[in-house]
Amino acid sequence: MEPTSTILIVDDDRDIRTLLADYLESNSYRALCAADGLAMWKMLDEAKPDLVVLDLNLPGDDGLTLCRKLRSQSTLPVIMLTARGEPLDRILGLEMGADDYLPKPFEPRELLARIRSVLRRSNAMPSGAADKAQQMRFSNWTLDLTARHLLNPDGIVIMLSGAEFRLLKVFLEHPNRVLNRDQLLNLTQGRDADPFDRSIDIQISRLRQKLGEDARVPQIIKTVRNGGYVLAGQVTVEPLP
Repeated sequence: MEPTSTILIVDDDRDIRTLLADYLESNSYRALCAADGLAMWKMLDEAKPDLVVLDLNLPGDDGLTLCRKLRSQSTLPVIMLTARGEPLDRILGLEMGADDYLPKPFEPRELLARIRSVLRRSNAMPSGAADKAQQMRFSNWTLDLTARHLLNPDGIVIMLSGAEFRLLKVFLEHPNRVLNRDQLLNLTQGRDADPFDRSIDIQISRLRQKLGEDARVPQIIKTVRNGGYVLAGQVTVEPLP
């Protein structure tokens, strides 16, 4: 954990903002608060937080809209708060690029654990990159491990959320090996799946879209019936030019 990490809490409930801010600051974080999207954008521009805790239900632009806009221009980690914990809310949040989600009501210590986990993954140096920046090539695509973005065969940058980057990196580190949902969730998020957790399926669907895959007959990330998923093809690791 980085003691100076700054967390932006975006929630229209003043009591929740105050509770979370006090709790995070008592655990060595700097906490900022915003009640709506306008205040969020101002804070993002002025304070450069390390992670955003974003409520789904907000006045004006809701959390899904804000997450989608943020993800289109940044890889800043986002933890989405969903009011009822309904599966649809979780699915939509992940589809918009959230790194994790937490249903209300929740214990502040559980949110703290999620924040620490997401920040740890976000700040981790890609394996092998400490000595030399690297990129991973596969099927004419390139994953830049330093910039954490994807380059298509024409060299155009494709932005990835933190969760999408980690998932693709795991696949590239285990090419031609079938990985089930539990393995993928553990490798990317450090936790086990519950029976109704479909976050990995959603993130794979998003990755396939960004890779231009036909969902019916994907050629790069394939579905293995009753087994999981596999990244097919050769992967090479190279220094950045």
